[in-house]
Amino acid sequence: MEIAEYLESTNGEEDVCLIDSGTIHTILKNMNYFFHLKLGETNVNTISGSAKLIEGSGRANIWLLEGTKLVIDNALFSSKSRKNLFSFKDIRQNGYHIETMNDSNVEYLCITKNQHVVEKFPSVSSGLYCTKIYAIEMYHLVN
Repeated sequence: MEIAEYLESTNGEEDVCLIDSGTIHTILKNMNYFFHLKLGETNVNTISGSAKLIEGSGRANIWLLEGTKLVIDNALFSSKSRKNLFSFKDIRQNGYHIETMNDSNVEYLCITKNQHVVEKFPSVSSGLYCTKIYAIEMYHLVN
């Protein structure tokens, strides 16, 4: 599956998010995910070098496709980001485990709790895994 195919299947209420074992922080491109957001530009180091992409940081609350809620204490905000990125660290800090499985020749990254799969993220042709995320309705505090 291509990321473009996955994007086409969205209904506009959710965003696509890549699950990335290489990122230290979750990076979100929509301010609506943040419960508390402290604005301020920060550099981020990428494979291409340092760039001023981060516009703020704070606590974010997110619903995953199957209804799992994640609270991310130190998510980064970047409206310039091409994709939302989830850190493995933030999934683990919410008390979930991560494992892979194959189902009908499709590889999935699974979030488990008490040895039960609560979310399944399909792999895309790039080798990454993706999911859809939703903002939780709330009042936002922006500094």
